[in-house]
Amino acid sequence: MSLSQATAPVGGSARAFTAILWRDIFVTGKELPIFLAQVVLQPFFFVFVFGKILVSLGFARGSYVDILVPGIIALTIVITGIQSTALPLVIEFGWTKEIEDRLLAPLPTSLVALEKVIYAALRGLLAGAAMFPISLLVIGAGPFRTMQIGPVIGFMVLAAFAGAAMGLVLGTLVDVRRINIVFALVLTPLLFTGCSQYPWPALHHLPWFQYLTLVNPLTYASEGLRASMIVGIPHLATWLDVVVLIAASVALLLVGMAGFRRRAVD
Repeated sequence: MSLSQATAPVGGSARAFTAILWRDIFVTGKELPIFLAQVVLQPFFFVFVFGKILVSLGFARGSYVDILVPGIIALTIVITGIQSTALPLVIEFGWTKEIEDRLLAPLPTSLVALEKVIYAALRGLLAGAAMFPISLLVIGAGPFRTMQIGPVIGFMVLAAFAGAAMGLVLGTLVDVRRINIVFALVLTPLLFTGCSQYPWPALHHLPWFQYLTLVNPLTYASEGLRASMIVGIPHLATWLDVVVLIAASVALLLVGMAGFRRRAVD
């Protein structure tokens, strides 16, 4: 039995949890330019092509950037959260076995998994925050003039935890030999059914697709940020966005923790 599975004093667990989390944050700080280049390159080109090039060429209205930017920020946060949890777990469980060192820490196994989620959520928030100055530089201040800071931060946090919890599920339930296939099958539909490029109410002419997007947690993150940043654009009810994001995060976290404990025992 690993030390993390044994009963540890609360103070010792808290110190170990903080130390592991701080170590991960420190490593990210040392690699910050590389990290930002990895996570914001694709969203940058989304904003540049759809919000700048197409608008300049007349293929999209200038107001489209108001719809696009909140969705791309939500997309950046969720995808970064997923990748920051799932990929390291696949590597640590499958090849390097580095996870065994963490399981030897004086922490319950569930807290080892929770640390992974919190760390990934912080990375998602950092990537999302980086998109604000990038978007401002590319398309100007338009989408940010009516932004409500409190709700925006709240939805960013909810989106980050939802993405990180989703990554925990993928990283613990998927076999290492199939992770590339699973990522292709999961991330592509997630990318295009999350209302990051369009508002949910505008899909009423395609009701089957409109209902399909409701399965994707990214939809509620995109709509929540859109409601918090832009005035006058139809969107899902804000209270519904909050409830679904919290429920999805909790459900995914519980499933992911169960998978983490199973892989830890194996």
